Amino acid sequence: MCGRFTITDPLDSILDRYYASIADGFEYKPNYNAAPMQYIPTIIGSKNGNRLGALRWGLVPTWAKDDKIGNKMINARSETLAEKPSFKRLISSKRCIIPTNGFYEWKKEESTKRPMRILMKDDSIFSLAGLYDTWTDPDGNRLSTCTIITTEPNSLMEVIHNRMPVILRPEDEAEWLGRDNDDVQSLLGFLKPYQASEMRAYEVPKEVGNVRNNYEELLKELN
Repeated sequence: MCGRFTITDPLDSILDRYYASIADGFEYKPNYNAAPMQYIPTIIGSKNGNRLGALRWGLVPTWAKDDKIGNKMINARSETLAEKPSFKRLISSKRCIIPTNGFYEWKKEESTKRPMRILMKDDSIFSLAGLYDTWTDPDGNRLSTCTIITTEPNSLMEVIHNRMPVILRPEDEAEWLGRDNDDVQSLLGFLKPYQASEMRAYEVPKEVGNVRNNYEELLKELN
């Protein structure tokens, strides 16, 4: 699964990276420990270009009875996207990108778990593939949420965890966000492990395990 990540780049850098404008009401601040059920920065394509806004992490489908289901739907397996009722209708029309500069995973070693941060070798922003949906409660209030798609691990990740988030290649991002692209088979082809040779991983302080901790020292490389 993918359950924590960072996005700490300046706002202008994110906007430039995705040729995006800011959605109404969006306020950005660096997040050193983004966690499920938080509102996270998200890129969505629109007829007026890419928009950077916020979606709550943990998908709540339109048909859900309440929003508590979001706790269980922070990730969507790429292998079964086209089969699951919660996701199969979203792949053709409600795709998003979660910009990040690193994600966390816990590496099991005997009786301990070591928190690791996984990122690009050049520390650049990269794109996690996501889906989104909007749910309306009985009072008519709308809640927009998202999920991060996961896939099999690459050679870097397989010694850390048995899953990894889908990282889109830069050349595939425009098609993923494209509002007029509903070719499901083509889109599913993007959902594969990212090239391990472009990535690196290092151990970080155990304090990252507490979602209340959110500060720059969490990025410190140990050993």
